[in-house]
Order: sequence, then structure tokens, then C-alpha cells
Amino acid sequence: MSLHYEVVFACLLRDDTPDAVLDALRWHLGLAPERPAGLDEEEHTYPLLSPDPDSRLPGGDFASLRRRSWGFTASGERHVWGLFSRNLWLDDMMGDLVPILDLLAPHVEEPGYGGHFREEFDAEPTVFTFHAGTYGPLKL
Repeated sequence: MSLHYEVVFACLLRDDTPDAVLDALRWHLGLAPERPAGLDEEEHTYPLLSPDPDSRLPGGDFASLRRRSWGFTASGERHVWGLFSRNLWLDDMMGDLVPILDLLAPHVEEPGYGGHFREEFDAEPTVFTFHAGTYGPLKL
């Protein structure tokens, strides 16, 4: 019997995140119908962050990628891309976290919390953090 995991991504990406990365995220989130050209089919086999309308997670799956204002600097208004997704994954999908983390890490705006995963009946999640263009887990 397979285990199920709640997988959450919650981070800000820099405004200058390359279009290729944003296109890949839109595809993974189910916001674009076709795989972007140049996205490795072996690493990114199918949209991982696309909400399942029949998800058994309380409140369901969710996916969002939005450009938003994030304050002002001396040169004007500052923008970031806000990413949030929450999905239920089977245990054999958990290895697919790495390609998503590799896609995001170089473009994260602020170091710190990036999301978490937890077996659906566990009370404590495993948190992953972003820092200096990479990521790492942190058990709470």
C-alpha cells in the first residue's frame, strides 16, 4: 500500500526569474497546457504541482504563481513572483521533489522557508529551506 504525502511549496522568486523557469512552473502548476520547449522530459515527466480536483487533502489541492508588488526601493517599485502550491503525492513521486527544488533554488528572492512535505497522517512536517541558490531540509 502506498503512502501519501502533502507537499507544499511557498516561496518568492525574483522578478528577473528567467521566462523558461516561469514557463516550466506554469506547466507544472497546470496553468499552461503544453510542456515548454527545452524542459527535460526525463526530469520533468508530468505536471507535478497541478491541482487534483478530487484530492483527499482537507481543503483540496491548490496552485498559484503571481507577480506582485513587494515594496519600494530607491529605483522604484519592487516586484516578485509568489509561488504557492499544495498537493497530495504518492510516496513513489517524492523523488520528483529534487527537479522542482533545483528549478526554484537559484531564483528564490529571500532565504528561509520554502515549503514542506509530510506523510498525510504525520503531525510534524519536514521543512525545506532555500539559501544561497540551493536548498536543504530542516526537520522541525
